[in-house]
Amino acid sequence: MTTSEAEAQLEVDLSHVECALDAENVVKLFTFDKVEEDRKAGKPEGTVFTGELKELITDYQGGEFSLFFVNCQAPTVVSFDIRVSLYNVRNGVMDYLSVGEGTLPTMYMVLFVLFCMSAALWSAVVVKARANAHRIHIFMIILVAFKSLTLLSQAGMYHLIRIHGHPEGWNIAFYVFTFMRGILFFSVVVLVGTGWSYMKPLLAEKEKRILMVVIPLQVFAEVAIIILDENTPASRSWFTWRDILHLVDIICCCAILFPIVWSIKHLREASQSDGKAARSLVKLTLFRQFYVMVVSYIYFTRIVVYLLKSTMPFQYVWISDAAGELATLAFYVMTGLKFRPHANNPYFLVNDSDIDPQELARYV
Repeated sequence: MTTSEAEAQLEVDLSHVECALDAENVVKLFTFDKVEEDRKAGKPEGTVFTGELKELITDYQGGEFSLFFVNCQAPTVVSFDIRVSLYNVRNGVMDYLSVGEGTLPTMYMVLFVLFCMSAALWSAVVVKARANAHRIHIFMIILVAFKSLTLLSQAGMYHLIRIHGHPEGWNIAFYVFTFMRGILFFSVVVLVGTGWSYMKPLLAEKEKRILMVVIPLQVFAEVAIIILDENTPASRSWFTWRDILHLVDIICCCAILFPIVWSIKHLREASQSDGKAARSLVKLTLFRQFYVMVVSYIYFTRIVVYLLKSTMPFQYVWISDAAGELATLAFYVMTGLKFRPHANNPYFLVNDSDIDPQELARYV
């Protein structure tokens, strides 16, 4: 066993020693010598090791720890069954969540309430302005609903892990809702970026191809998430799947930007050629803002959140999850405000006389 801070040093130590059990930055719990002794003694339950970190580690201050199995007798193969139970004791009660994850059940439940309120408000807006509502607005309601269910399943999953050490089926609900939410999110962003249903009734062939690429990739990514969650880094394919998942996620994020760029290009050309330059300019401004929103959201959730998780002290790792979810909520709210169904939406009801031609030329 080793601390997260000592893992980097452990790699250096392994370059000087042949076995990790001989490295200085590890705490050796037990070896198969102990297992053999217990077997010869006839212990029916096998070898049982129980210990407290403050007794095993000198100057124990808390932190994140990793448990390793090391085989120093290469190329031998070892087969065994092991059950590991790691927990903190708070007020005399076992808590299977780490200190940094202790806030997650409450945090996800609060976010579930916030997203439910957003879904209810958005539904009320769509119903009230149903004369100007389009099919894309219905898709947005479904997306927020599945996002809310994802947060609810996460809250339940972490709560049960805290008490029992196992999600007890809530992880299945989480996988299902995450699967649907992932597909809906990328689909909605692509459809909004193309102006489907509120600017044009049909998608162009190249826009259909984008959807045909993004959706299968998302299916692949969500399956990879399940494989990662149900396996540990000890399995051979874990790191391969992790790298593939990151690559697929980046590809999907880049792919959804193309329809927005195409819409911006089309509106720029329309503002220069047709007789509705002012209205095209306003739509152009809208799609430019949406493009910036999408890029900022992708950058924050894929890079900034990862950096937060990697650099925050162990007791504050929940902040990275909260930052990612709040960024998602802000993105949903801003998208809803800009593309809401409204009869007097200034983005779509601007006369040519509202903007000076010189101002138009400067923006275009």
